[in-house]
Amino acid sequence: MKIHIKTYGCQMNERDSEALAGMLTEAGHVMVDSEEAADVLLFNTCSVREQAERKAKGKIGYMRKLKARKPELVIGALGCMAQRLGNELLNELPHLDFVLGTGQLHTLVPLIESIRADRRQVASITESADVLTGMGSHYRPEGDGMNFKAQIAITRGCNRFCSYCIVPYVRGREISREPADVVAEARELVAGGAKEIMLLGQNVAAYGWGGNVNPPPAGVSPFAELLEELDRIPGLLRIRFTSPYPTYFNDRLIAAIAQSRTVCHNIHLPLQSGSDRILAAMNRQYTADGYRAVAAALRTAMPDVTFSTDVIVGFPGESDEDFRLTRELMNEIGFDNSFIFKYSPRPGAKSAAQEDSVPQEVKEERNALLLADLKTRVEAALRRQVGSVQEVLVEGTSPRNPERWSGRTGTNRVIHFLPEPDLEAGTLRRVKITRAGSVSLFGELVQE
Repeated sequence: MKIHIKTYGCQMNERDSEALAGMLTEAGHVMVDSEEAADVLLFNTCSVREQAERKAKGKIGYMRKLKARKPELVIGALGCMAQRLGNELLNELPHLDFVLGTGQLHTLVPLIESIRADRRQVASITESADVLTGMGSHYRPEGDGMNFKAQIAITRGCNRFCSYCIVPYVRGREISREPADVVAEARELVAGGAKEIMLLGQNVAAYGWGGNVNPPPAGVSPFAELLEELDRIPGLLRIRFTSPYPTYFNDRLIAAIAQSRTVCHNIHLPLQSGSDRILAAMNRQYTADGYRAVAAALRTAMPDVTFSTDVIVGFPGESDEDFRLTRELMNEIGFDNSFIFKYSPRPGAKSAAQEDSVPQEVKEERNALLLADLKTRVEAALRRQVGSVQEVLVEGTSPRNPERWSGRTGTNRVIHFLPEPDLEAGTLRRVKITRAGSVSLFGELVQE
């Protein structure tokens, strides 16, 4: 059968979709880019943000017309929204054939076959740890110029229960894969041409800690041990990871990153707020000073480290003073990238019971101020790189200028440069920076 997958939401969802495509093609199905050409339409949905859920519902609803023309078409909703709504989604969208929750994604192939056979609506949303070991497939379409990059999900679910978040409810409790399974998958990917691997998890730094919400003591970090194992794989050039919880960066983990041959010096370090009062209301189990200490320890061990973060503006009760503290801390840390979200209550999350007290126009204003600060910081940081020599992983032709190629540094900065004959994507090259733009750098390849 011909199958089309549309993905909404985070990198975890993107990785799930890629794994599902791998499982489907291994079973003999064919992936297609067109909805019209498909026999099966799969929508891998997100519930973490209201807008992502609204988009997915709207798109699935629009497919009613296509199904009216093609009654044999199978339509399935997968992932977080499917997990949250279950049978309610089937009732709301009667042309939908099935919903498949986050703990049952590994059962997709036989489910599609059964739906095709008896045409009954199905909701399968039971949690299962089998999904971790059943989702190790990979799909590498021909002509994908980024085949040297790969992703591996090493944990699933979350035990943090931040008051604004529904991830523990839609992705289940925190579980980790066995180290040998992760290393074997990485070796297989590298043998197939992967040069950079992104490790994924809702709280990736808690890997191997058994779901314990209390971070490991000094000197103990199963995640550090995994990074060291992966670091030994010949041919692997870079390791990235997302998304960690700040308090898991103890001395053992920081030292493992700093001493690694492959782990990139770019850390995604979610902040959410710079106000201790709001952090407590969010059930973020650190203070602003505790966050500062983690960032300082990382910077001491790796002076070239860069940071990205997540921030929420307009959380219930956020005052002008709370926002000021957030803004000052963001400028103090000097984030290179920030994912800034305007708070919206999510059904099922604890904070949804509180009044959404910050007016929308105030959220918009605070969002705009943080984005303006980010622009100023990034431009200044890029200017400081002019004249330096940076190592980049070559990615291929620049999407904005086909005459140039681009690559990414270990600190996650994009550099554009003129190519030379026989230059290959997926190789490491040194580039001398000659000019800074507003969001990227320009340079010249250094002759080796």
